[in-house]
Amino acid sequence: MSATLGTSRSAETPDGGHPGVSHAVLLDTLWASMVSLYADLTTAAAAHGLTYSQAKALNVLRQGPAPMRSLADTLRCDASNITGIIDRLEARGLVHREASPTDRRVKNVILSEEGAAVVAVVRDGMHATHRALGALSDEERATLDNLLSRLFPADGDHSPKHV
Repeated sequence: MSATLGTSRSAETPDGGHPGVSHAVLLDTLWASMVSLYADLTTAAAAHGLTYSQAKALNVLRQGPAPMRSLADTLRCDASNITGIIDRLEARGLVHREASPTDRRVKNVILSEEGAAVVAVVRDGMHATHRALGALSDEERATLDNLLSRLFPADGDHSPKHV
């Protein structure tokens, strides 16, 4: 990604040390990466009749059942919105709901076998992302995974570690 107007790819550190990449440039790069990933997932999901939010919910559920409230928190949406997302996925047989074994008031959402197959196909269909990752060496992919894991650690809320 090229630097945006007014930002510098390299900037001296506050203590006068070695030059590095400024936070502004890293934010621009992360933003562009997120936009590209979003577009790629949206396109791959649409090819299977899914919205971005539906595909993201299926992706989260790959890690195991999740309570509706947790899904809403992970997807950063209102509880009523997650209900609509899950209703549509359930109507297609991609997920089902069942009462939590520990709290009957809580509904867990579970990925069906068909849902697991669909999310796998959607992830495989993210061609631009696969091309970009494929251009990296094994060592570079390991470094990227390490850095992203350090920057955005999994916090136990069913947030996906990998898209």
